[in-house]
Amino acid sequence: MDSVGDILNTKGRNVYTVSPEATVFEAVHAMCARHVGALLVSVDSSPSGIISERDVMTRVILARRDPATTLVAEVMTREVVCVDPNTAARQAMAVMTERRCRHLPVAQDGRVVGMISIGDLVHWASREQEAEIKMLTEYVQGVYS
Repeated sequence: MDSVGDILNTKGRNVYTVSPEATVFEAVHAMCARHVGALLVSVDSSPSGIISERDVMTRVILARRDPATTLVAEVMTREVVCVDPNTAARQAMAVMTERRCRHLPVAQDGRVVGMISIGDLVHWASREQEAEIKMLTEYVQGVYS
């Protein structure tokens, strides 16, 4: 069974961060420039929160706050749940489902070493399912690779 670390080895370990003192506009600009849906909010390399597209929509846009003057610290999600690189991919998916989050930092020895999204896990599950279907098809056809 694949681990979160295996997924990071495939997709990359980039962790994009933003300061809590940055404006929401700056955070959105950074997310768009990097094609990601969330940024780790970091102070001195340790996570203090996460800001996601959902945070922006619910806590800024729907609240009619000005993204140019609202600080990330005011609207970020403060309770950051992290998983270890050895966590099974299925377990990470369960954490995301239970916590209703779409992005999950991966931490090792207190340091964030990557970030996975629900999209990464869906891609992993799809590849795993394709491999299983291929093996079953070969078994039924009597073809062994």
